[in-house]
Parts: sequence; structure tokens; C-alpha cells
Amino acid sequence: LTAFGELDVSIIDELPPGREPADTSVFLGKRGLTSARKRLLKQVRAGLQAYVVCPLVEASETVEASDVEQTAAQMRALIGSDEDVALIHGRLSQVEKDDVMTRFRAGEIRVLVATTVIEVGVDVPSARVILVEHAERFGLAQLHQLRGRVGRGEGKSHCLLHTGQSKGSDAHARLLVLEETSDGFEVAERDLKFRGPGEMFGTRQSGAMSLRFAGFAGDGLKMVVDAREAARELLDGDPELGEYPLL
Repeated sequence: LTAFGELDVSIIDELPPGREPADTSVFLGKRGLTSARKRLLKQVRAGLQAYVVCPLVEASETVEASDVEQTAAQMRALIGSDEDVALIHGRLSQVEKDDVMTRFRAGEIRVLVATTVIEVGVDVPSARVILVEHAERFGLAQLHQLRGRVGRGEGKSHCLLHTGQSKGSDAHARLLVLEETSDGFEVAERDLKFRGPGEMFGTRQSGAMSLRFAGFAGDGLKMVVDAREAARELLDGDPELGEYPLL
């Protein structure tokens, strides 16, 4: 708005007709992961399909986080069926990924264990539960996108966010934003406050700004909009700025 003041801005802040925001819950620690998986399995046994999202493809010696391969094996053991669980990640060929998604859409797969390859472009209305394990390893915008994989059909949907961090930690505080709101604009505003917008004329893309009086979140953005409107009114009344020689 500052650089291109003549732009019109359209804001779409409503869900498509017939959609409901997903109920979002945060789970903490190892016990929380067990509880989240139990809740997911309860929904699956009631006839729903589900996603389980993990940060890693395979186990790592240096990163303590869920991986797709081990989680898929654990889910198969919990459900008691190999056929009802499949996995998808970026290392699979496109043919393999297409085959898995076709079977999932057809209802042949009950639980799809995945990395963030399902973040966009996946529309399966019958999938109404998503569990993101070690969600602290993802950004809020990314988690909001993942939450958008459910709630695409009729009926209540559920988003379960697990973190290995403790109550009151920075990770817990960030995830509570998603528990408290399903508004993407609000998520973005609060994410900006957590991270900071970085430098306007430098290379830092996060952290506190050097401006003394305002940032770009909340009231800061409102001030930019108000200033733009004031400038427009001034020019409408005096296009040549004859009354304002200093300007």
C-alpha cells in the first residue's frame, strides 16, 4: 500500500459455503501423542478417513521427531491391518504418489501417513481428521494449510496438533493460536508478532523492526491504510498541493 497506493485490496475472509472450521486441539509430550493417536483411531473406527503428518521420512539420529515409515508401521499395528494404512512422501515416484492418492480418494485407505506433500492440492471430502506429529517443527502458516486438508465435506472435522515440548513453552504458545482461531488472517497477524517482520531495508526476514513507533501487524497496518486515505483526500482537494508549499 505504501509503494502502490492506487491498488485496490480485496479481502476474502469466509469459508466456502457448507464448510465448517475444524475443531483444533493441542497435545503435549509422549503421553499427548498417545492420546492424539487414540482420538484419531476412534474417528477412523467410526468410519472416517484420516491424515497423519510427520516431519521426517525416516528416523534420524540427530532429530527427535516422528518419521513417516515408523509411524505408518505403528498405525498398522494399532489398527490391526496393513491394507488400511499407506504412506506418501517426496521420495516416491509420481506414479507411486498418484496410485496412493487414487486409493485414498476411493476409500481403500483409511489412514494416510504423509510428509507435507499433502499441504496443498489435496481434496478428499471424506477425510475429516488430521494429526500433525511434532507440529513445533512446522510454521503456523504451514499448519494452517495442513488443517485445510480436512473440513472439505459435510460433518465435523478434527485437527490434532502434537508437540514434544512442554506446557508454557514457545512451541505450545504458538500452537495455541491455531486452537484459538481458524481465521487465517488472525493466524498470520499473530505469527508476525511471534517472529517479527525483520528489516524493511535489509536482509533479515524475521526479528524486531528498527522502526520506533509501529510495526506491520495490527495497528501498524491500520496506520498505513489511514495515511493512504488522508493523502488521497488531500490530493483530491488540492491536486497541485498549492496550499502546501513544503509538500
